[in-house]
Amino acid sequence: MQPRSNPSATPLRVVIVGGGTAGWMCAAGLTRLLPNTDYALTLIESDEIGTVGVGEATLPHIRDFNAMLGLDEVEFLRATQGSFKLGIEFVGWDKPGGRYFHPFGVFGERWGGTDFQHHWLRARAAGHDVGELAEYSFAAAMCREGVFDLPNEDTRSIRSTFSYAYHFDAGLYAEFLRGWATQRGVRRIEGRITEVARNAESGLVESVTLQSGASIEGDLFIDCSGFRSLLLGNTMGVAWHDWSRWLPCDRAMAVPCASIDGITPYTRATAQTGGWTWRIPLQHRTGNGYVFSSAFCSEEQARETILGAIDGAPLADPRTLRFQAGRRAKGWEANVVAIGLSSGFLEPLESTSIFLIQAAITDLAKLMPVPGSGPDPRLAAEFNRLYEIHYDRTRDFLVLHYTANARHGEPLWDHVRGMALPDSLAHKIELFRAAGRAPDYKLGLFSRDSWLAVLAGQGIEPRTHDRAADRLPLDEVVDRLTDLRERIVTNAASLPRHAEFIASYCPAGSGKADTQAVSA
Repeated sequence: MQPRSNPSATPLRVVIVGGGTAGWMCAAGLTRLLPNTDYALTLIESDEIGTVGVGEATLPHIRDFNAMLGLDEVEFLRATQGSFKLGIEFVGWDKPGGRYFHPFGVFGERWGGTDFQHHWLRARAAGHDVGELAEYSFAAAMCREGVFDLPNEDTRSIRSTFSYAYHFDAGLYAEFLRGWATQRGVRRIEGRITEVARNAESGLVESVTLQSGASIEGDLFIDCSGFRSLLLGNTMGVAWHDWSRWLPCDRAMAVPCASIDGITPYTRATAQTGGWTWRIPLQHRTGNGYVFSSAFCSEEQARETILGAIDGAPLADPRTLRFQAGRRAKGWEANVVAIGLSSGFLEPLESTSIFLIQAAITDLAKLMPVPGSGPDPRLAAEFNRLYEIHYDRTRDFLVLHYTANARHGEPLWDHVRGMALPDSLAHKIELFRAAGRAPDYKLGLFSRDSWLAVLAGQGIEPRTHDRAADRLPLDEVVDRLTDLRERIVTNAASLPRHAEFIASYCPAGSGKADTQAVSA
């Protein structure tokens, strides 16, 4: 749905403050979604100001965004040194030495109108050897085998039951979108903002002044200024909701390294004493980093840990980023909308940064003011309602990884295991324990299968299953489970290796100097 057009009005002037991934995704997305006769887009960025580079690893939703823009997948992957991502492998999160996958795809099949996990729980409780829940995910099997192919379009095929995302160079992605958006009419202005002017009566932002003295006026300002939150936080004074009591990690140390043979089709997140390390394989190098809590780990300890964890020779010195988990009280205040780090930050554990950018762009496009009209508080209220849902439900999913652990005797992990949880997350965990039910939202990130992967992977055991599953004969359920496992193993083993698929489908060149991005 696009905003209604008002052909008699002059175009609404939309000023995007900041480039990087958030700014150029916003410019590209709004250019595609809005009628260009009604909206004039200007983006201000300074080459003097570096970008954090969030988003090296993504979620399947990015494919929808790229498709909306009409991007060619092969061209995009070549330009960004991209590889494919079928999920995330978590090493040592449930307990030292343990591992599990959060795969992008479904677990099993719905039988008799009942979710798959209940049939699996029933058969296991009856004493049958039905293996682990992960054995019924085709995406997880592909990860274990290190293989990849595009999903089968025949929905009856087991090869249609997964999705995929990407690993890519965040700096190259922003550069790619910059070229795409400017070719379609987005005006880019180089410059550092030194002053923000607000109307004394209405409080609306009217213009920003650059170091050069130039003044850029606008009707709607989109804050993509990163952690500075130049407009929403500093100028409009929107309060910050601190979530460090649930997500205590407040540092990230990033370092790229040379690639080794083979490219895994998944991100790896490995629990460490003071936090966790990530590994993200691209075509031209591997991204690595250590997300840690300064209360439990020094920067020197983090440096030793990350340099000891990388596969190849480091390509740069480790770079440290400081942050605080949380979000603004609102994402839209008056005529300022914040997108990306200026609106909030959740550590990169589940690759959520780019999705939150994407969701905000999509919601804003649907709620964009009509040219010629003033700010409508009803539009802002709806945007803020959706904004809270996206952030709060994502927060719960991330906190789940920490609190459900058996890493006893390690201060950070003992702390997060015993901390008081948000009521919304405590309810989800107890409901799963009581009846094997996982959240199944229509809004917000992460599907039922994603919640299943982490709830089961972190060792949370349901006490019973949905009694509706008892309607099928148990022998039939066991036979179906056996057949499903065999089909998954056989089909996964027949697919090409991930690196082989990339070499035949989207090989990139030697690559350019790139940013050290922060995301898993």
